[in-house]
Amino acid sequence: MSTDSPVNSPDKSESPLGKRLRNFLIVMVAIALSVALVLGLRTETTSATLAKLSESSTPLEVAVSNGKPSLVEFYADWCTVCQKMAPDITQLETEYADKMNFVMLNVDNTKWLPDMLKYRVDGIPHFVFLSQQGETIAQAIGDQPRTIMASNLEALVTGSSLPYAQASASGKVSKFSAPVAPTANQDDPRSHGSQVVD
Repeated sequence: MSTDSPVNSPDKSESPLGKRLRNFLIVMVAIALSVALVLGLRTETTSATLAKLSESSTPLEVAVSNGKPSLVEFYADWCTVCQKMAPDITQLETEYADKMNFVMLNVDNTKWLPDMLKYRVDGIPHFVFLSQQGETIAQAIGDQPRTIMASNLEALVTGSSLPYAQASASGKVSKFSAPVAPTANQDDPRSHGSQVVD
């Protein structure tokens, strides 16, 4: 081994034409990846989201009084099951938009607390099927397959009994408990003297 040349050096150097060709290919690959990234992000932002569903939602007051049946969904932005179901609900809303109301109520908004208590919302997503008169027909909690939701909505629109009203309550649920009122625990040793009465 000679001390004149480095261990890993090639025998001959790369030609100027080879360097230009290599740099040209690197630039083309970078451009192609950039375009793919931009197109991928653009299509992702047009997909169904809970925020878009909420924006297009019929207000609850209108839904119970406009003579159309309604699907009310109690949801939260942090609920992964709600997020997973958003594309299916969007498709169903598009399909049934002229025949019924779609109402989205965010459980993190205390404005809906009376409705959460009325419908006994203890897991989300929580779906309430309302008749044309605004009366509760059935409820479903958790992850619902699109086919089951579509069958229930078709029955709701035609005034038939919902085929999956009983079976649909067994899906995956995100636990939620509505804040009724703050509670003070007198037995908590960390309360630092709250048990002392003057």
